[in-house]
Amino acid sequence: MKKMKYLLLIVIGLGLSACQSKVEYGDAGEVETVNENFGSTDLQAIAAKMVDSMLTFPPVMEMTANDRPIIFVDRIKNKTSEHIDTESITDSISTKLLRSGKFRFVDMTKVDAVRKQLDYQNSSGMVDPSTAISFGRQVGAQYMLYGNLSSIVKQQSSTRDVYYKMTMRLMDLETGLIEWQDEKEIRKTKSKSFLGM
Repeated sequence: MKKMKYLLLIVIGLGLSACQSKVEYGDAGEVETVNENFGSTDLQAIAAKMVDSMLTFPPVMEMTANDRPIIFVDRIKNKTSEHIDTESITDSISTKLLRSGKFRFVDMTKVDAVRKQLDYQNSSGMVDPSTAISFGRQVGAQYMLYGNLSSIVKQQSSTRDVYYKMTMRLMDLETGLIEWQDEKEIRKTKSKSFLGM
């Protein structure tokens, strides 16, 4: 009986050691092919394509030659059937454009927080009036950058095909004219082998 308990403890110990997980750092720029769903490689490809296209478009180059236009970036709309963090795509595109030194941005996601802070500074009686930021001094955006991410999914027996299309536009807020537009397409196919591997 004692030997059985000892043997059982060894088997449990071996089982637990075999189930331990291992975490390693990887290259964030490496191609990710875990599955056919939207992933980090797709996000990086879309952000790079959109920023490069916009910065090299002749009217945009002319617009930014002697000025840094102010842009409002609307969150990209997810029109796919997947849960995709489109805020992350929006952030990557905004970061690349800001780092180009060609544009300045207005962050519309923080309007309520800014309004509360200005209310506090101007109405609470807690802030020295000489240091309070006054209302009506913010600069308005001249352009709005926005886009959509859509997909088409097809499946036939053991093959699944996913097509993604990202479309982005830059609109002049004064005239309503679209000053730039481009799209990036990605196709991913997953095939299962006969054994389901």
